[in-house]
Amino acid sequence: MGFERFSKIWMVDFEFISEPGELPIVVCMVAREYRTGEVIRVWENEFCLGPPTFLSDQECLVVAYFASAEMGCFLELGWPLPNNLIDLYVEFRALTNGMPTPCGNGLLGALAYFGLSSIDAVEKDEMRELVLSGGPWSEMHRLQILDYCQTDVDALIKLLAKMECAVDVERALVRGRYMIAVAVMERIGIPVDTEYLGKLKEKWNDLKSDLIKKVNEVCPVFEGVTFKLNRFAEYLVGHQIAWPRLPTGGLDLKDSTFKSMALRFPELNPLRELRYALSQLRLAELPVGSDGRNRCLLSPFRARTGRNQPSNSKFMFGPSVWLRGLIKPSEGFAIAYIDWSQQEFGIAAALSGDPLMQEAYLSGDPYLAFAKQAGAVPDDATKQTHKLEREQFKACVLAVQYGMGAEALADKIGQPVVKARQLLKMHRDTYREFWKWSDSVLDNAHLHGRLWTVFGWPIRLSGEANPRSLQNFPMQANGAEMLRIACSLMVESGITLCAPIHDAVLIEAQADQIDQEVTRAKKLMAEASAIVLNGFHLRSDAEIYRYPERYSDERGSAMWTFVMEAVNELDCEASDGP
Repeated sequence: MGFERFSKIWMVDFEFISEPGELPIVVCMVAREYRTGEVIRVWENEFCLGPPTFLSDQECLVVAYFASAEMGCFLELGWPLPNNLIDLYVEFRALTNGMPTPCGNGLLGALAYFGLSSIDAVEKDEMRELVLSGGPWSEMHRLQILDYCQTDVDALIKLLAKMECAVDVERALVRGRYMIAVAVMERIGIPVDTEYLGKLKEKWNDLKSDLIKKVNEVCPVFEGVTFKLNRFAEYLVGHQIAWPRLPTGGLDLKDSTFKSMALRFPELNPLRELRYALSQLRLAELPVGSDGRNRCLLSPFRARTGRNQPSNSKFMFGPSVWLRGLIKPSEGFAIAYIDWSQQEFGIAAALSGDPLMQEAYLSGDPYLAFAKQAGAVPDDATKQTHKLEREQFKACVLAVQYGMGAEALADKIGQPVVKARQLLKMHRDTYREFWKWSDSVLDNAHLHGRLWTVFGWPIRLSGEANPRSLQNFPMQANGAEMLRIACSLMVESGITLCAPIHDAVLIEAQADQIDQEVTRAKKLMAEASAIVLNGFHLRSDAEIYRYPERYSDERGSAMWTFVMEAVNELDCEASDGP
């Protein structure tokens, strides 16, 4: 069924003020019914009269553009959330994903894409500035702001008329459910140790020198605050580390290279984190509200796979891994990080129908199971008895998932290319059904010019397409579908969901209830996986942190220890005085 199933279709837009990390201050709302043209205009002093009556109509549809902002206003006003929601931003992204959108994906960009007229961008900026000024507004200004708000609503009317035939209503409603979950997560935010964050901001310039000194004690590659390439080269030779090189023969110093090498050589993690911190870390940009919560735009559906893509500088899980140590529950509370176990391997096993791959996933350790299935280790092998072989087969599985070739895999495992080729051949020989399916994915993409997930999130081919990205699209994009469904289920069941993180979630609860909430969340994550994978359930793992514990990621633990020690030393120096 299409849009005719709805008794009314209300286009909705709000104007609001939102300081970084804070909750919105709602200024006004305008709504217009799609078929009759009826208009409702509400100014801030009228919100106390209650929500519009159309929200009580279970057969009504609400339409917005980037609807998480509008849903955030609903939540701030205490209004009931709509029973049916479609976000034309999300549907425009679905319609054009993989194709060029010359004017961007904002409302003006979508209107321009369809050749529709809109408010001038300069005028829009001027009116937005008027709203953000916070008032007090004259009667004339109030009318101007309401008129400006209505221009977006009127634009939605024109946009829906253009897009109506292209929107898959049932799937659009599922995506709309997720935008409501996004609004809830953006409102809850991530609990942050504001006292320690304040110390880092205050002492950051002094800390840099101390951190360089501490890292130099382990890996002496800095001269002053400058990373010296020759010293790093000497360090690599002295520690017999074969570092990836550029086509020119020079050392590859990209952060992604440091990241992958640090997985093999954990002692390099502090150096990698410090280089990132010195070049990109902007503590002042991390938005934390007056209530100690990190809130930012989660940017749902921004990635081609449909994943969230929040700003690295504004999202607590975006900057350096060590900085996640600032995540800390408040007194009496606890947080839990819950992630799917080997999610992409499980998705590949389920979607391809490969029985050996499914068997490997269900074993609980697909990497060791793969080694056994390939005949590389005996059937009674364990993580302890065959640790090296397991790590190599794990690297091979991840290489396949990320589209790595033999050379890149060889660098990752520190083995000759011939060994990497042997591992990749073992994967093809062991999981024949998977590779038959994976190759058909690529053929199908070129034949039809697009790919899509089980819930219809598409990507269209335009120009030269990377075959490895296309082959990995079903795992990445269906993983995103899974996360969206899980988040919707959790929010609707009353779990306090703080944030989505790629293949994981962060939840919060009172300390004496966190175990029960983790059990509920894991059950819903398994349900979400079964919905996407036609009954195949994925496992999940949880790490719980009760106050006064703080979040910890082993990849950043050494750097966090360095930072804590440096801060304590500076505190001691300050307390001792001159």
